[in-house]
Amino acid sequence: MKNTLPLAAALLLTSACATNPVTGKKEVMLVSEGQELAMGQQSDPAVTAQFGLYPDQKLQKFINDKGKAMGAVSHRPELTYQFRVVDSPIINAFAIPGGYVYFTRGIMAHFNNEAQFAGVLGHEIGHVTARHSAKQQTNAIIGQVGLLGAMIASPRLAQFGEQASQGLQLLFLKFGRDDESQSDELGVQYSSKIGYDASQMADFFQTLQREQEKSQTQAIPDFLSTHPNPADRYNRVHQLADQWKQQNGNPTNLKINRDQYLRLIDGIVYGEDPRQGFVENNAFYHPELKFRFPVPAGWKHQNTPQQFQMADPAGKALMMLALAPGASLDEAAQALVKQFSLQPTDSRRVTVGGFPALAFVADQVQQDPQTGQQVAGVRTQVYLIQDGKTIYVLLGAAAPADFPGYQPTFSSTMEGFARLTDPNKLNRQPEHVRVKTLKLRSSLSQALKTNGVPESRLEEMAILNGMQLNEQVNAGSLIKVVGK
Repeated sequence: MKNTLPLAAALLLTSACATNPVTGKKEVMLVSEGQELAMGQQSDPAVTAQFGLYPDQKLQKFINDKGKAMGAVSHRPELTYQFRVVDSPIINAFAIPGGYVYFTRGIMAHFNNEAQFAGVLGHEIGHVTARHSAKQQTNAIIGQVGLLGAMIASPRLAQFGEQASQGLQLLFLKFGRDDESQSDELGVQYSSKIGYDASQMADFFQTLQREQEKSQTQAIPDFLSTHPNPADRYNRVHQLADQWKQQNGNPTNLKINRDQYLRLIDGIVYGEDPRQGFVENNAFYHPELKFRFPVPAGWKHQNTPQQFQMADPAGKALMMLALAPGASLDEAAQALVKQFSLQPTDSRRVTVGGFPALAFVADQVQQDPQTGQQVAGVRTQVYLIQDGKTIYVLLGAAAPADFPGYQPTFSSTMEGFARLTDPNKLNRQPEHVRVKTLKLRSSLSQALKTNGVPESRLEEMAILNGMQLNEQVNAGSLIKVVGK
């Protein structure tokens, strides 16, 4: 038996070799192309539900047209590529197996020409054509890599905040630097093939780098966080772009299309959209759904269209708000108990903020891997609150030993749920990118001030424009500013 296992593994790996579409080399691949396509089809609804689609038809048409043109010249032209602009302020672009590519409105707002967009689009298509996700999954299977959810609390509590399947989590394993460098190379190749100046992609890395350096307290842009050193990457992509030009007769008609792109994104939502909920002065407000509740001081928080999550800084306790299934409080409770394998220890009817509610404490029962005994893995405080036909679930979770210390915080937060009536909060509007035409030649700094940008936001707007504040801009030039 001891000799059989390595032999079986060797036979499996030998039989699982496949030719990489980009390199043409044989490599171990435990995920077939059919499985890859199925994963994308199954995961796309979860991704779009997590972020929400950004409702701009002209922007969606633009990304579809450019994406399909690029897919046709890629190493996997037979794939039916799908392109989405998702409603997130995060500066990010990502791809999942099967040809699904996503750009956030946050990254679309920070591009300053079509060529920058095209380079990043080629980079993401490169992840698909080189089968990087499938390779990551193969490595995970072989190495038995554990999965970590995207939650802001500890992995033990992540099940309550992470609604996506483990399969979806696996799709977002970070690519290695070799994969990222290969995708940069493919981004140069693909964007150049459809007529764009790929050196502009390198310039966009400077925007990302400046965004990272703007504030040490802010998270770095997601698109930058797992990638090679930006300075090295900037130089390498410029070299790759120059090499492609030399190898293809130094074409002089490669497109940048700055003005066309800026007019395309004129009016795009910038930053957080308060209509989808926002935190201010230790409270969460949702203008569209018209409710509010307190957020514990110092707790981290994360808002998505699916749910609002909160976690204490130590990661030992989690709270979340989401919509609950069912037409009644009892139906919602039964569905929740089944979803999370909960065993309620008590249940009581209460009124919260004038709304009928059901509150209970429940343990999630798990099997101890060593003894096989049923043990309480996580203890939860649950409030189900009904507003007409809508039922909300507020759930707090902690380890049984920690639960007593957190229960007062759970209860005070959940019992603070109330109708939102403050007109200042109900009428809060997002900021939008506004494209302005300059009347006079001046420095960018002066141009921004002339267009109403306060001193405190000059550097932020310079980064948004991909320029330096002392850079000269000509009369007739277009620049981006931000306003309601």
